[in-house]
Amino acid sequence: MTNIGFWNLAKKEPTKLALIDPFENKWTRGDLHDLSNQIVHGLRNLGLQRGDSVAVVLSNTAEYYAINLACTQSGFYMVPINWHLAGPEIAYILSDSEARVFFGSNENEEISEACRVAVKEAGLTRQQCISLGELNDFINFNDFINNQPVNIPDKRSPGSVMNYTSGTTGKPKGVKRDLVEGDPDEIASLFAMFLGLFGIEAEKGNVHICASPLYHTAPLLWSGTSLHLGHTVVLMSKFDPEKMLSLIDKYKVTTSHMVPTQFHRLLALPEKVRDKYDCSSVQRMIHAAAPCPPHIKEKMIEWWGESIYEYYAATEGGGTMVSPQEWLKYPGTVGKAWLGSDIKILDDDKNELEIEQEGTVYMLLGSSQFEYKGDKQKTEESRWNDYFTVGDIGYLNKEGYLFLCDRRTDMIISGGANIYPAEIENVFLMHPKVVDVAVFGIPNEEWGEEIKAVIQLNDGIKGDDQISKEILEFSSKHLARMKLPKSIDYLKELPRDPNGKLYKRRLRDPYWKKKK
Repeated sequence: MTNIGFWNLAKKEPTKLALIDPFENKWTRGDLHDLSNQIVHGLRNLGLQRGDSVAVVLSNTAEYYAINLACTQSGFYMVPINWHLAGPEIAYILSDSEARVFFGSNENEEISEACRVAVKEAGLTRQQCISLGELNDFINFNDFINNQPVNIPDKRSPGSVMNYTSGTTGKPKGVKRDLVEGDPDEIASLFAMFLGLFGIEAEKGNVHICASPLYHTAPLLWSGTSLHLGHTVVLMSKFDPEKMLSLIDKYKVTTSHMVPTQFHRLLALPEKVRDKYDCSSVQRMIHAAAPCPPHIKEKMIEWWGESIYEYYAATEGGGTMVSPQEWLKYPGTVGKAWLGSDIKILDDDKNELEIEQEGTVYMLLGSSQFEYKGDKQKTEESRWNDYFTVGDIGYLNKEGYLFLCDRRTDMIISGGANIYPAEIENVFLMHPKVVDVAVFGIPNEEWGEEIKAVIQLNDGIKGDDQISKEILEFSSKHLARMKLPKSIDYLKELPRDPNGKLYKRRLRDPYWKKKK
């Protein structure tokens, strides 16, 4: 029997502080434990069985963790969905994941409307829809848990999180792993071993701060695993640089999972503001999701000391890691393969390349097998023997450190979020005045990349601010705001070869050359 795992720790010390929510309300281990149990009983009363999916469109709340704890102790798949998505986008994931229950929110009108549209398009009944706050055609969350017992449910079984990640077709695919047998606490302890790779131990007075959306893979994994290690989690509703510093100071934060954009915003604060807060408690402030400009990382290490760790992975798995000491020796690296992993660099014909040669990065699958739900071809195309790729380009140096050259050929990474051009292009092409379109990322000092669109219009239509406004308004009905281009250019004809292949690099490269 493991000595860690949230449910085990909650039974031993139910009054110990587990969570400080965005309103700075304090939740004990017992509070979260009881609420997660009530959710399990409520879901089972709705007829859910092992292997069923539960979709979630919520902002950062204590209930998010309670739902996650409920699913992962009762054999359900939790499907986190980005609450910035438009209704049809949410509806697609609800249908594709075969969600039996949907948790939504009335936090603001944008989320409420997206939830209402999604439920209607996905054909879910009121019995399947639960909302935090009042929402038409949803059962109120408080009514859902009312009179449900807090006792530990029978037949506990490990569940899993099924995150959705897009591909070249633009349609998201669920990364689905087979459910395993065993004690949920034991399985949670295996995930906790991953944090151990970075020297993060159970309890030891650790406090983890989460300032990123829980619908992303890493923030939920890192903060949720921190709960399983007995750490207190400080949850922010959204990233605010000075607020984060004040919380680090107030609660003596030791760990976090961040993205480079957050470093950039912290460093942009006036020095007198930064100096107001004591950050000497930080020990392991891990970052990933996007390349970090070397000068930004150097400044963070100078400020927070050698607490800035990095890793390279994907929703599908990973990966590599690098300590601050190693990074200072090999600036720009994303590290060496972590324990149990391996990295290969292959050319387009799947031949292994030599040291310093650029090619596609493949990572060892290990025991963490996955499939893209409903897409056998995509699953098979990502594999080479026991390795998989997400299409990133890089090389290994002679010491085995990985350097990335391009984070997928076309994918845009803005503020740590993955944005897929094909999905945006498909929507733009629905507009009757658009003949052809190319979407790509261009440099942005704060966000890493911003979205640029280049459009070919029907003959006789002038590309100006008015038509741009019209196209963006049209697209906003189908796409999340974060996916809308920041700027649009117009060309008489987009560069394509005789077979129709778009030479997107001809459009994109000049912007990156200007940066250099």
